[in-house]
Amino acid sequence: MASRIKYPEEFMKKIAIIGPESTGKSTLANQLSNELSFPLVPEFAREYLKNLNREYKYSDLSEIAKGQIESEDKLAETKPPLLICDTDLTVIKIWSLHRFKQVEGWIERELRTRTYDHYFLMYIDLPWVEDPQREHPELRNYFFNIYHEECKKRRLPYTIIKGKENERLESALKVIGNLH
Repeated sequence: MASRIKYPEEFMKKIAIIGPESTGKSTLANQLSNELSFPLVPEFAREYLKNLNREYKYSDLSEIAKGQIESEDKLAETKPPLLICDTDLTVIKIWSLHRFKQVEGWIERELRTRTYDHYFLMYIDLPWVEDPQREHPELRNYFFNIYHEECKKRRLPYTIIKGKENERLESALKVIGNLH
């Protein structure tokens, strides 16, 4: 499908999709990529953890962060008009602080320099979907509030994405269409 949004070739924007577990991040990322025919940087953690064959530990979060960055940078080299990222280091930071009460200093530094043109913060109004990599269905509101505070604290350009699947897609497309 051809993109509904036309950008000059030299124009590259980056979108990051963040939020608590089971809020439709990957679904929206895939929908946007398919709808707009722009590349998607998948969530590196999903494949990493699937192949781990043990409980993850603190040092694994650093490896996941490195893998996420490398995946993103590799796709960014192709200079697409829009790069859709199904997560960013904010997710790793929040999870690391929750699970291990600490976060690697280099991840904090990278968060200050690695920028995105817009963030989609996924709201918790979708039903929880069970998944072996998901841990806390009872803490989605708690995590949403942490993500929201992080967006405000870092003064990120963000939109809270709510509603049913089609409403979420339309909201995100509208925001993307207004990026300049």
